[in-house]
Amino acid sequence: MVDRHQVMNFRIRAQQLDRSEGTLADTAVLDIGVQNTGPDGARWALAARGVDVTALSDRDVILLWTVRGAPHLYRRADVGAVAAAVEPFSDADAGKRIYDASKPLKAAGIGNLAALDEVADRMRAIVTAPTVKGAVSGRLATMLPEPYLRFCRPCDATHVYEMPFRLAAVRAGLELDLDTSPPVLRRIAGFRKATAAGEQFDLVRAYLRLLGPATPKQVADYLDAPVKDVKALWPDDVIEVRVDGEARSLLAADEEALESTEGTGTHLLGPYDLFLQAKDRATVVPDAARAKELWPVLGRPGAVLADGEVVGAWRPRKSGRTFTVAVQPWQRLSDATRKAITAQAELLAAHRSVTLAGVEFAS
Repeated sequence: MVDRHQVMNFRIRAQQLDRSEGTLADTAVLDIGVQNTGPDGARWALAARGVDVTALSDRDVILLWTVRGAPHLYRRADVGAVAAAVEPFSDADAGKRIYDASKPLKAAGIGNLAALDEVADRMRAIVTAPTVKGAVSGRLATMLPEPYLRFCRPCDATHVYEMPFRLAAVRAGLELDLDTSPPVLRRIAGFRKATAAGEQFDLVRAYLRLLGPATPKQVADYLDAPVKDVKALWPDDVIEVRVDGEARSLLAADEEALESTEGTGTHLLGPYDLFLQAKDRATVVPDAARAKELWPVLGRPGAVLADGEVVGAWRPRKSGRTFTVAVQPWQRLSDATRKAITAQAELLAAHRSVTLAGVEFAS
């Protein structure tokens, strides 16, 4: 029997949000991928875990479209294992991950995995040099038959379905250039997919290690995979724990850490930080109204994490070369916590290469 406070503290420790220094090699969240969405994306998430990101380059890291089709940052040296880890578990899994694109493929008698391979082959043939996403998509639309294509009303044009396009990129051995918008795709030098991901990069194990204890449904929701496939890959070396009455699994090796950890420190987490990607949102933020505020349909704020609890939301306000952090506290904050939040805002402003104009605490 464990309570949500133990779970929160375990995740803070597992995700290394309690340390001040670290390297890419020993940063655990890079095993599952660090989502790079928005200005406070992967680099800020790594900085929060003690990594010096000022000298980070594409020699060290690689950006790929992977889980849920989102761009994630990994260690470049791990790309072969990562490519194996993010493979759909089955044809049914591939169909779930590509959403509405699977329906016309099924009607045409085309398997989902076969379709991903076809798109990947075409993409690799197109991307012989760095190529902007729109150009790749435009070429694909002239090369692939109707089941792969959709009409886009805003563009008044026919495109390849978005999710097969994104998920086929790694299969094609393609990466995304850092800091390009729109994205630029290029071939991964010396790319070779590993025959197996191994325990370190196995996505089910990584979720349990970093966001556990968890249920198969929570892992499946994170991956956009069928629960059946996740259950089939569930590790044997797990123990059952009950979190506020719900049965969940934890890797047996982490039992002692779950019982002994205590979360410390204050962070301004970006909206898509892994800590906020857990699919048991009621554990992270028990109050339903606060959860709705933190995870709206559009325009997510960041979260204020202080001593093991999410204590508020924050939003950036940039004007020219100045920057203000607007904080919406969910409880009365101590002077020490306010001071720590301000220190984090100063680090964030420096990270963005702007001047901090101030921190505004809503009453």
